[in-house]
Amino acid sequence: MKTYDTLVEALNGLNQRGFTIDFNLQCDSVYCKSLGRAFIPEEFHIVEFHRFEGASNPDDQSIVYALETRDGHKGVLVDAYGVYSDPLSFEMVQKLKTH
Repeated sequence: MKTYDTLVEALNGLNQRGFTIDFNLQCDSVYCKSLGRAFIPEEFHIVEFHRFEGASNPDDQSIVYALETRDGHKGVLVDAYGVYSDPLSFEMVQKLKTH
């Protein structure tokens, strides 16, 4: 797995490697606006992830997941963690915490 020093570097690198779709985290799924559909945990897998803990910049506290859906769509999910993160279903927590 490739390593990245910054969030922007990770997003650019993953994009160049074919992870071009943007996913948004919902309570019980990941949603892709460009495809107009949500994917429940059983419909995608996490290919890799990168955690960033910005000591000087709280905005850099995030995890970037490279996802691939069962039907071959590849993209990224950026998840902020900490006090500003949104509540998730048990299934989503289990899916994301295994990585």
